Amino acid sequence: MTRWLGIALLPSAEHVHRAIRMQQEIGGDHALRPGLTADGNLPHVTVFQGPFTDSLDPETELEKIGGTLALPKELRLAATGIVYQPTGWVFLALERPPLLERLQAAALDALDAHLDRQAIGTKDTSRFSESERASFARYGYRYTGDAYAPHITLGRAEEQIAQEVVRHAPRRTSVPAQWAFDRLSFYVMGEHGAHAQTLTERPLDPA
Repeated sequence: MTRWLGIALLPSAEHVHRAIRMQQEIGGDHALRPGLTADGNLPHVTVFQGPFTDSLDPETELEKIGGTLALPKELRLAATGIVYQPTGWVFLALERPPLLERLQAAALDALDAHLDRQAIGTKDTSRFSESERASFARYGYRYTGDAYAPHITLGRAEEQIAQEVVRHAPRRTSVPAQWAFDRLSFYVMGEHGAHAQTLTERPLDPA
């Protein structure tokens, strides 16, 4: 059976609640989907997501990935702004330090053999960049390698609404300059790839 799963960085408790408030503040009269919550659709930074076969054991692979690198107890990423991404996405964009690139590379190495490529299917990639198209062709996920774009998804809406939300965001909310992350998780994907259910998680640095 194919399972649609993801691996993610989870924010500290303070920044979980800040992202939830930010989604509500920037949406104005328009509710961005899916709604972020502290006990459901968690704010997160996806490292990788896709369809996996039953050969994947989330707990084993998460420990393997987390143990590959020397990770700090808390990883702090600078915010680069609230941005629009085709089609209809509203992202809080974050920096992409080398450590995060290495984390994704470790995840891809560990998970590639479990990826159910027959389940990926096709997608309209006409509005993807060249590197995003190459990433999707190889892994079925838009943001890997050169195309990796760390972000917290603040929601999705119709194109015009999403662009309006981004345009008015600076006067509706303030964005913390730094965001703290302290856990890795394996999760079940929900609406629009949301972090709908946590299967397992571990501190970045268990020691």
